[in-house]
Amino acid sequence: MPLKIAIFGNEVKKEYVPVYQRMFQFFQSQSVGYVLHSGVKERLLNKFGIDVANVEVFTHNLDAYQNINLVLSIGGDGTFLSAVSYVAGRNIPVAGINCGRLGFLADIPSENLEEHLQQFINGNFEIESRSMIQIVHPHALFPNFNYAVNELTVHKLDNSSMIKIETFIDGEFMANYWADGLIVSTPTGSTAYALSVGGPIVVPDLSGFVITPIASHNLTVRPVVVPDDVEIELKVEGRGQQFMVSFDHRSQALDFSETIKIRKATESVSVVKLHGQSFYSTLRNKMMWGADRRN
Repeated sequence: MPLKIAIFGNEVKKEYVPVYQRMFQFFQSQSVGYVLHSGVKERLLNKFGIDVANVEVFTHNLDAYQNINLVLSIGGDGTFLSAVSYVAGRNIPVAGINCGRLGFLADIPSENLEEHLQQFINGNFEIESRSMIQIVHPHALFPNFNYAVNELTVHKLDNSSMIKIETFIDGEFMANYWADGLIVSTPTGSTAYALSVGGPIVVPDLSGFVITPIASHNLTVRPVVVPDDVEIELKVEGRGQQFMVSFDHRSQALDFSETIKIRKATESVSVVKLHGQSFYSTLRNKMMWGADRRN
């Protein structure tokens, strides 16, 4: 079956345009079929004058394209997280071409782009399955896509005082967190927000959730890793009326009267890793892990 690729981007900046042009030229030279996200097509065509008028588009999902083999996310990690909503549950792997900054998820550099694209064509890559978080209650909080690759975070609104997060594991009380907020992350998300507030790095193929407080008011509270086959319940109290819930790149204010329940998602996402790439090499190269003059 000939390769067919769906191309996604949250935005098309001027500096991204050469990446798209090189990609289109390469696909045409290799007779690779591709479809564009409607927003990407509109910006390339109308803002930058790139001739993509005859290219097919997709909007909300890829159900109309049963033969899509791969989704390419063009941008940074935020773009990658947005792209996941188009592939989750459809067994279509996603690969991130990094045009952003750090690029821990979108870890394929735009340099030597044609060489990387050739690896896709040759099947010279591996697929990693990454777990996600699902909100059990309130289920309609993020109705368009009720999953997160990285984390769920509860945190105080604006400049209000700290909040109390009462935390239960499978109905058993674990702890009260007096803090600015609390992060529940997947292993994939352990290198995102949770890492910046002192959480541990967890290898992506391990099973577990990382619970990490944000600016805890109690020095005896530290991050903890729990199994991912449990239900985590969060009850939030504080001054005012509401707190903020963030689910990867999406946010929603919620009343203190609401309880949040989360579990491991029934769906997972397939992430493309080119040969020669690994979690450990990404740690070294992107985060300067173990950087030392003696190494």
